[in-house]
Formats: sequence, structure tokens, C-alpha cells
Amino acid sequence: MGTMADLHDGDRLLARRAIGWGPPWVRRVAPTVEEAAEHTKLWWATAAAMVAFGGWRGRAAAAAGVAAMATAQVLSNAVVKPLYRRRRPPQEWVPPEELQERPDSSSFPSGHTAAAFAFAGAVAPVWPAAGAACGVSAVLVAVERVHSGAHFPSDVAAGGVIGLATAALIRGATHLLRRRAF
Repeated sequence: MGTMADLHDGDRLLARRAIGWGPPWVRRVAPTVEEAAEHTKLWWATAAAMVAFGGWRGRAAAAAGVAAMATAQVLSNAVVKPLYRRRRPPQEWVPPEELQERPDSSSFPSGHTAAAFAFAGAVAPVWPAAGAACGVSAVLVAVERVHSGAHFPSDVAAGGVIGLATAALIRGATHLLRRRAF
């Protein structure tokens, strides 16, 4: 039976192998994914497109996605990060040509991943096709956060859990409000 130390060691080993790994196309795509995910630009742009082109379903999906994304951001960045201070992966692990300016905030959990999974998880029940596309994008964001050396795999996994739990919470709150209103 494994211990927490074994999990920590495995997390570090996986991060070290994943950082900078991959064929040349991964190195070309990763900065674009990182830039799109920065300040939740990808999700705001997606929500705007849903509102503009998706009719009632697009508006409902965008509203659910934005509500979940904002809630996940608050939970991950303002609640959990201050409670669990964790250093980011060592800069020595990241190839110098790929080393980007790294935040000083706690590595745990990944707020980018929490926002991405919350948005995708909230959109999917309302508009499954759009949710699937957002889900692919969310996975790319999560992979990029480890690949770039910004997070350990467990940071990203925790962000994903926070995001999906937030999406479920928003969906449940929406159903409760509808029942009370009608």
C-alpha cells in the first residue's frame, strides 16, 4: 500500500518527464494554448460566440459556463491556493527556451484547469456538442499546464476536480432556482 510520500514522489517524477516532452508540434501548439487560457480569454471568447451564434441554447450554455468558470476561479485561486502553499516545479526542469514568466502564487491547484473544466462541464449538459469541443480544449489546457512546468500533475488533477464539482454545483443551483421560481 502506497503512502503520501510515494504519491508525492510519483507526482514529481511524472511532472519531470512531462515538462518539455513531446514532438515538435507540441512545442509549437503549447504556447498558443497557454496564451488562449491566460485570464480565461478562451472561455470568454467561446461564451461570446455561443451567445452570438447559438440561439437560446448558446445563451444558456454561455451563462452556465461563465457562472461555473467564475465560481471555480474564486474557489481555486482565492480559497484553496492560500490554504495550501506549494512551490511550482523547479525551473531547472524546464528547457530554457521554453521558460516563461511564472506566477508567484501557489502551484496547487491549477486555476487555469479549474476554470477550463468548470466551463466545459457546465456547457456540456446544456449543449453537448459545444461541451465536447470545450472538453477537448480543457484537456489541452490541463496538459499544457504540466508540459510548461507551471504545475505538477496533481495540481492539474485537483483543478479538474474543482472545475467539475463547480459545474455540478452551478447546475444543481440552477435547477433549484427554477423549481422555486415556478
